Amino acid sequence: MSHRSLRANRTGIKPGTAAGARNMSALAKTARGSLIVCLGVVALPSASSAGAPAPDRAASSAKHASAHAGLFADWVIASGDSRGLPFVIVDKMNAEVLVFYPDGRLRGAAPALLGLAIGDDSVPGIGQRKLSSITLKERTTPAGRFVASLGNNLGKKNILWVDYDSALSLHRVITTKSREHRLATASILDNRISYGCINVPAKFFDTVVEPSFTGTRGIVYILPETRSIQAVFPAYAVDEQMRPSN
Repeated sequence: MSHRSLRANRTGIKPGTAAGARNMSALAKTARGSLIVCLGVVALPSASSAGAPAPDRAASSAKHASAHAGLFADWVIASGDSRGLPFVIVDKMNAEVLVFYPDGRLRGAAPALLGLAIGDDSVPGIGQRKLSSITLKERTTPAGRFVASLGNNLGKKNILWVDYDSALSLHRVITTKSREHRLATASILDNRISYGCINVPAKFFDTVVEPSFTGTRGIVYILPETRSIQAVFPAYAVDEQMRPSN
């Protein structure tokens, strides 16, 4: 698949499956101002809002995230692994995307569509192949740490390039009538449908992802689903071993 035939999404997203939608009361207690909820998107107040949680407690502002994603967010801030850049955590097992300010406060969360196949690695050279040549089992969303930046897809709307060489990006989902069923379901099982790219609601991309990466690069962490977090992120394993036991 060449970059001119970017691994595009083929699906829609499901409203109400974002982690934030499962615990809106917890978010309300930590934010001053209104919450914007649209298609399962949770957008938090801007960086200048008062009452922001402590920068080293990323998970405290992401209590609606899964346990492993919350712990991983705390590690990113405590270790300084994001190097003061905005960062994204893609929780494949829960089909969710969480976007954080550079200081670790949660900027927003939304459900996501991911690669059809379960797996944590991309097939070598997949970014140069035609879509028609990519088999079902090769349509994975790879795990890992990526330095990401905004770019264009053939001069069309901008996308977030996660790994250009493998044609992996995070972009707006294209909704059509044929995807209405996927938009309405409560299960995360039908979120696995793309060629590997990460698809999020258009409003979430426009109001959370794009502003976060405008004029700067950022880090995208894609958590594994078949391998351990420690295997994919060795630094996490080292820091975990150094933590004092309770």
